Amino acid sequence: MILLKELTEYLDFSMETQKFSDYCPNGLQVEGSEEISKIATGVTASQALLEAASDWGASAILVHHGYFWRGESSRLLGYKRKRLNTLLKNEISLFAYHLPLDAHPEFGNNVCFGRMLGIEEHQPLFKCSSDGLGSVGELASETSVGNLVSHIREFTDREPLLIGEPNSIVRRIAWCTGAAQSNIDAAISVGADVYVSGEISEQTYHIAKEEKITYIAAGHHATERYGVKALGEHLEDRFSIEHKFIDIVNPV
Repeated sequence: MILLKELTEYLDFSMETQKFSDYCPNGLQVEGSEEISKIATGVTASQALLEAASDWGASAILVHHGYFWRGESSRLLGYKRKRLNTLLKNEISLFAYHLPLDAHPEFGNNVCFGRMLGIEEHQPLFKCSSDGLGSVGELASETSVGNLVSHIREFTDREPLLIGEPNSIVRRIAWCTGAAQSNIDAAISVGADVYVSGEISEQTYHIAKEEKITYIAAGHHATERYGVKALGEHLEDRFSIEHKFIDIVNPV
């Protein structure tokens, strides 16, 4: 068991929230009970996740995509009211870390996805930045694009969208989890054979074809499962609380 105040302080410090100008408030978004013994983690604080966590008996939920996004209506109507009501009536705290969770050097979505690709040594995707929002590295040995796609399909349990030739040879990979298709220009600039992200836009197809870089869209949800799960496992070990990663199916 850990006190909510102690967990909040630990997470805010370790995730270095003050370093980021983000699209949402990072940290504790909804306050629940003072004591936490069970923490559920997931990608997005959807109603399905809240209900599954409540059924499990969670006293706190930690997600990558929380609430109160910049530019959205602040009125608590419809699905927003229902979500908040579920948290409050069950006294469940909600933590959300967006860019800090993408970028963390140990529990970040990008570093965790790199490990899943089989890349341990990597550099920032953007040459003038070390914020962890995108990486580039090399496989231990070259492989075909088709083999890389098969590997990604296996660990994400999802069919990636490939723009490129399966027989092409790849060794140098750039990647950025989530909706980071616009970073394809950075991948081109660092000489990547392949750029992997979560989503793809209409113009991304043309850029990839014209610049002769392979593009793999592996899924926004699928590429951002690993950071929050790793963080939850860390909290379980450090504070001797129960942890459960709840994966709500999302094809996007």
